[in-house]
Amino acid sequence: MAKIKAEIIGLGSYIPNKVVPNSHFLDWDFYNAQGNKIDTPNEVIIEKFKAITGIEERRWLDDDMVASDMAVIAAQRALEDSGINPDDLDYIIAATNFGDVEKENYFSDFMPAVASRIKHRLKLAHPKAIAFDVIFGCPGWLQALILANQFMKAGDAKYAMIVGVEALSRVIDIYDRDAMIFADGAGVAIVKLNTEENGNGILSYKTVSHAHPQAEFLYNDKSFNPEHNPKAKFIRMKGHKIYEYALNEVPVAMKAALDESGYGIDDVKKIFIHQANEKMDEQIVKRFYRLYQKPMPKHIMPMSINKLGNSSVATIPTLMDLVKKGKLENQELHKGDLIMLASVGAGMNINAVVMRY
Repeated sequence: MAKIKAEIIGLGSYIPNKVVPNSHFLDWDFYNAQGNKIDTPNEVIIEKFKAITGIEERRWLDDDMVASDMAVIAAQRALEDSGINPDDLDYIIAATNFGDVEKENYFSDFMPAVASRIKHRLKLAHPKAIAFDVIFGCPGWLQALILANQFMKAGDAKYAMIVGVEALSRVIDIYDRDAMIFADGAGVAIVKLNTEENGNGILSYKTVSHAHPQAEFLYNDKSFNPEHNPKAKFIRMKGHKIYEYALNEVPVAMKAALDESGYGIDDVKKIFIHQANEKMDEQIVKRFYRLYQKPMPKHIMPMSINKLGNSSVATIPTLMDLVKKGKLENQELHKGDLIMLASVGAGMNINAVVMRY
């Protein structure tokens, strides 16, 4: 097994207090892509939505907050969990796709970088802690984790903070049914260099980018309602194409990562997959096990999307933090467990990571 690797030594998350149940959307006016109002009763739309995605409710941040506010809180919690001196950090890498967006502003603010804002708010004055953002779709947090691992292999880092934060409630089209999918949150991991022969940390990974012709499966566009703020753009997705792409490509990437690790399918204790769609995630993992001619084990895949929705880059780190703290029924995470992390999203990009936690 590889000697030099990044090991997660601390986790922290911020899950907004504002609970938004599906009933919140009963009075919304939904339009289709042609700009026509949908006549189907919202009760039927919501029922069908829950059956497909598994989402019952989601969390949205308070009106006076932005993404970096959530990230700072999660970062403080992760640092406390790790027990390290924050001044020892060599990198602060923040995965986000929209940066700070004020309520009803629709402007993505990336200057300074979200990572720089986190460093400033944490009062980390040491210039050696390099702060930058990663835009990689929903797999951004995993990409940032892989980057930290590579920096450590290169001898360029001993400690790093990996942030995943998104406030998708600020970039949704309120006339689009897909708006019900999206949520807000922040998750942070502190990683350290581990040089032990069989120590904990990242063992292998697989990253792929299919930008042609898949680049516009997720994109930004004007509102479905032609009379609603024509200059603003909102998150948009081609759900059926994403579903097919994910089912075909993610299990293959996961298998490539696991095979490279030197471990077998029966060694895997947990699979933390991006909380995009409950049905899609379950089918991805089932297909992954089918590649090894194995059934999907019970409780192998923790899920939080039913209560927290899809918060993009924040879903995996917040999910791991919930499991670590014993907040999900029938789910546990122990030091030394062999786990897999996987995500798919805008780009289209996929990451799969095998690590000993």
